[in-house]
Amino acid sequence: MYKILVSKTAKKIYFVLLVIFILDTFIVSSQLNSEASSNTATNVEPLNQSSINVPATALPIPKPTQKTLRILTWSGGEIIFPRRGHPQDIELDYLQQFADEKKLEIDNIRVTKFADLIPMLLAGEGDVIAANLTNTRERAKRVSFSDPFLLTKEYLVMGSQSKSLKSGKDLNGREIVIQKGKSYESTALGLQKVYPKLKIRLVDSGISHEVLYDKLASGEYDISIQDENLISSASTYRDDIKMSLQASATRQLAWGVAPSNKALLTELNQFLTTQNLIAKEKPKKQHNYANQWQKIQTTKTVRFVLRNNLSSYYIWRGELLGFHYELAKRFAKEHKLRYEMIVAPNNVALLDYLLEDKADIALGFLTPTAQRRNKGIAFSRPYHYASELVVAHKDRAEINDQSELVNSNIYIRPSSSYWESAVELKKTVAGINLVGVPESQETELILDKVGEKEYEMTIADSHIVDIEMTFRDDIQSLMALGAPKSQSWAVASGNDKLLAKSNAFIKKHYKGLFYNVIYNKYFKNQKRLDSHYKGYALQNDSGVLSPYDDIVKKYARQHDFDWRLLVSQMHQESRFNPQAKSMAGAKGLFQLMPRTAKELGILDVHVPERGIQAGVLYMNWVRERMRKDEVQEDQLIWFTLASYNAGAGHVRDAMRLAKQKGWRDDVWFGHVEKAMLLLSKSEYAAKARYGYVRGQEPVNYIRKIKRRFETYDNIVNKI
Repeated sequence: MYKILVSKTAKKIYFVLLVIFILDTFIVSSQLNSEASSNTATNVEPLNQSSINVPATALPIPKPTQKTLRILTWSGGEIIFPRRGHPQDIELDYLQQFADEKKLEIDNIRVTKFADLIPMLLAGEGDVIAANLTNTRERAKRVSFSDPFLLTKEYLVMGSQSKSLKSGKDLNGREIVIQKGKSYESTALGLQKVYPKLKIRLVDSGISHEVLYDKLASGEYDISIQDENLISSASTYRDDIKMSLQASATRQLAWGVAPSNKALLTELNQFLTTQNLIAKEKPKKQHNYANQWQKIQTTKTVRFVLRNNLSSYYIWRGELLGFHYELAKRFAKEHKLRYEMIVAPNNVALLDYLLEDKADIALGFLTPTAQRRNKGIAFSRPYHYASELVVAHKDRAEINDQSELVNSNIYIRPSSSYWESAVELKKTVAGINLVGVPESQETELILDKVGEKEYEMTIADSHIVDIEMTFRDDIQSLMALGAPKSQSWAVASGNDKLLAKSNAFIKKHYKGLFYNVIYNKYFKNQKRLDSHYKGYALQNDSGVLSPYDDIVKKYARQHDFDWRLLVSQMHQESRFNPQAKSMAGAKGLFQLMPRTAKELGILDVHVPERGIQAGVLYMNWVRERMRKDEVQEDQLIWFTLASYNAGAGHVRDAMRLAKQKGWRDDVWFGHVEKAMLLLSKSEYAAKARYGYVRGQEPVNYIRKIKRRFETYDNIVNKI
């Protein structure tokens, strides 16, 4: 519960105040710290949780300690990059909204084995389970369930090369593999009663969904059972598994709460009700909606279509990010709707999905054009303005006038608004050659090809060029084409109420606090740090590599790292600035996300020693995870650094791709790093579990750290 520690005297004096306070206080946690630590048999991810020191004496007025909602999640249900439907972490997003309303801190506790979730809840080691948990009769005897936030069905799933099932009778002689503790076990037992020759094998509950899919794809496992929403998510990036027969009726996904914590259950259900988030069965009869907005209100879901790129929607270090992603979430929240994120396979499909009723709103810095309006697209009021820039390689001579573009080759997607601008430019500058590129090529990839001199020139929005210029120095803007152009949200023509809601949202937020914060987060360059941080070691003849060598050495010894490599990494992350903060919110000398630092038990990462301790602890945790992937021992540090920078998910995507290409998947340089570079291309990102990653960033990150480490090694050895 919210713990209030007071002296005996204070208890007597403020007894009435306490009674009033407790009646109005929502109970979240019911166990003392000693109780929470008494159970040593549970399996939790090896991240140290923070402890709270409570004063032993009373305050003049009784006050609660920090209110915390402890959420038990399963590490095997690791979030993938959602390309279709409700994001897999939507329940965590809802709980964050709930916590914000109640002014609670969130403590995410990642449990290694799914089967340990309920025992840990009942032991008081958490307040609520959020793990795609199905409300079953057996579980309901042990825990209390909230109202459902999602409905799903269980399906049989198998490798794409496995023999298909035409009917349930075909299950005789086959084997279903289930993780222990999953609700699928009771489903499998029910099937076995009907088809007695069906075999059931239970495997460790620590096996993740992804490992399960890999084993199904390889044929090591025959069949398994999964929720429809999980299979659908996996099917968007992998084609080596297939969904087969339906295995259950509609199931409710809900949060699990200890039966004794009735107050929390009531509060959660009230939240779901007021936010219009309770999932209900769809009517069997086809509903004729008066308009798209009525459909959205009835289904309580708004569908956004966007692209997987750095300006719209992507995953980084386990966090779903993107300017348009954050706008979409805010729109849904303000209208008390669930939201679906749909990734369009190319830029043409971005608008086609609206016309085909596969999505409600398209986001993507879309410029209204006559061609698009004639196609049946309606545009909102502007939410952004951008100048269109002609971009070339840095070696290209600067120009003073657009006439100097004569005989240039400009590479553009034919469907983009840039093409229309280039056509207008061609009318005034004879000899310009327009070259159409595949619709799947993002503007970022086209700019990359300009930087590599594969393409001579292109046209791109100024804010996209600004982002690119923070990562690279091989391109330049030659000129702007006219005044800045307006960019809008898009809906299918005729959806006037939906358009009105979009316009009202944009009017409310454009250039307001929320808009400015997220825009600056994604598109405004941070000021470069003082130049004296750069080359610090090279200017120092004493062998001192950084202002924090002694601290780094201490924690490097504790966790068996080369301290010089950690200093090199620290330089790359923050230029030795303990106050550094990234656009995504990473902080401190080792640029940790606040959530990660908190899971490590460290809150004040801006304090040099704490920030270094957190960075080394996290490096050690990442290294242990990568050890499980059986990379060569002499390569482990490079895979660890890659995971630290880009996230283990993107690294594993690159390892899988390297294997598919016939390269070594356990060697970084010249093998997995090559695959990492390919993941920035849409044809490879579309089949990657974690989607698009700017592969050049982790590749450069490791090369720079390695090069600086070798320099540091020389400096230290000279002393």
